[in-house]
Amino acid sequence: MNQIKFKIVKKDKKTRARAGIISTPHGNIETPIFVPVGTNSSVKSVNPRDLKEMGAQIVLANTYHLHLRPGEDLIKKFSGLSKWMSWGKPTMTDSGGFQVFSLGIGLEHGVGKLLREEETESKPRLNKITEEGVTFQSHLDGSKQYLSPEVSIEIQEKLGADLIVAFDDLESPKYTYEETKKSLELTERWEERSIKAHKRKDQLLYGVTHGGSFKDLRIRSARFNDKYFDAIALGGAHKNKQDMAKIVEWTIDNISENKPRHMLGIGEVDDLFELIERGIDTFDCVIPTRIGRTGYFFVSPPQGNIKNRFRFDINKPKFRTDPKPLDSNCTCYTCKNFTRAYIFHLFRSRELLSYSLLSTHNVHFLVNLTKQIRKSIVEDRFNKFKKSWLK
Repeated sequence: MNQIKFKIVKKDKKTRARAGIISTPHGNIETPIFVPVGTNSSVKSVNPRDLKEMGAQIVLANTYHLHLRPGEDLIKKFSGLSKWMSWGKPTMTDSGGFQVFSLGIGLEHGVGKLLREEETESKPRLNKITEEGVTFQSHLDGSKQYLSPEVSIEIQEKLGADLIVAFDDLESPKYTYEETKKSLELTERWEERSIKAHKRKDQLLYGVTHGGSFKDLRIRSARFNDKYFDAIALGGAHKNKQDMAKIVEWTIDNISENKPRHMLGIGEVDDLFELIERGIDTFDCVIPTRIGRTGYFFVSPPQGNIKNRFRFDINKPKFRTDPKPLDSNCTCYTCKNFTRAYIFHLFRSRELLSYSLLSTHNVHFLVNLTKQIRKSIVEDRFNKFKKSWLK
């Protein structure tokens, strides 16, 4: 019997939003919650101490990257991911499937998970997908590497994360119906092999749903994953946000209510509200640290809104003499101690501290927002809270 349990403690009366608890060997995760991404076992430019102080409950690391460097065997010697990172709390790992996509069809089609993302020129793929698995070139040194369901699960077991993900084939948002179906069928076979390979009872294995924007394929994938897995991760490609919302609804309609649901790679402010409303429990995304390194910071209403994507650019001249914190409603370390003017100066001077201060604020912003959303669910005022943000 799996040692990790999920319990729903409160359901919203008007939507599918719910508050829950995932109990793991490294502690409890109160949902809904945003999961910061620590690709190389570190949330970029954010100190683990600051993550704990802001209330982060779980960090996601990347199987593909940690396999290449420093290697799962070394991390196992240090008693697993949580101890290796000096984190001491729950961790999650992905399967490497998204990196397979990025090195393959993502390059060929010049796309990301969402078509709204900037498209790039088509480039030759750096991998080869077969029934057995994926052969690819390391982005570090060009060496030949191999991932399969069995290899991915073995790596994740050695990394020792609490929550792990089955190996999958991510479809392109440009795929035809037949191409998407073929990819989904491969994912289903790989997921069955992932289940057979998984031995640890102190890890919760998530199945991943796919099917592009095709309703029948999404329903098929949801039912398949609900049959074989105790936790569901929603994956695959989306054409736009409206498409993504529909896909979530199709999926939620066809999976058990008592299983935790994770949304892979999504973390915009409006997305958090819309998807929590539709029954999603956890999210991971690189957005807060990625935009922090480019000078953007999150702001709450009334300054922040859907039109400006709840973010400002610290590099704008208007912030050169601004005495205010990044966000007047924020209680993070950055906002309690530094002004926009100072951070503007640091960023213009290319001081490393600017990236840390901006990223710390951004991660705190999303972690704190999801905690506020959870509180609103518990107190039966989710809709009211959502409307105060998404006016």
